[in-house]
Amino acid sequence: MLLGHTLDDQAETVLLGLARGSGSRSLAGMAPFAGDLVRPLLAVQRATTHAACVAEGLEPWHDPHNADAAYSRVRVRREVLPVLERELGPGIAAALARTAEQLREDETAFAGMIDEMIEDIVEPSEAGIAISVRALAANPAALRQRVIRHVLASEFGLSATRLQTLEVARLVTDWRGQGPIDLPGVRVRRDGLLVRLEAASAP
Repeated sequence: MLLGHTLDDQAETVLLGLARGSGSRSLAGMAPFAGDLVRPLLAVQRATTHAACVAEGLEPWHDPHNADAAYSRVRVRREVLPVLERELGPGIAAALARTAEQLREDETAFAGMIDEMIEDIVEPSEAGIAISVRALAANPAALRQRVIRHVLASEFGLSATRLQTLEVARLVTDWRGQGPIDLPGVRVRRDGLLVRLEAASAP
């Protein structure tokens, strides 16, 4: 399926993510290719697509939601980005889109590293899985926390917040005998040199 998202849509996505304190996965924005979805105009500015339609005598369809200021994205488009362009200089949308592209590259690299790490440091447990404390502790915080988020998402379907992720990481980096952490549908606890993640219903 071809989608008409443009460079400006990408910039709006990144800016909204920044305002919400999102991580790099969200700030990576929309991918040019995602399964059956293809965004061929993601590197083209909206004004350019409009000009091309005029030149070809085409009448583009406009999503009515794009005119509804009740949506944050519309307010960013109409008010925030123009102010940034005026105060900081032209090219803000292109710069935000470049940021998204760079972060997608980082995400791809991290994903490959995590896939390799998972095989070495994660093992099945009776009621879930267990992760080696020493292996997690030996890695930088960025990798450690990505492994935790990956395991929670892939094994338990939980999209962990940063606060939840950091609480689990403390079982590795700042463990002082504290008890288990109860997350939605998951219980996480330190067991010697393992961090065990188990379904919440497990005894």
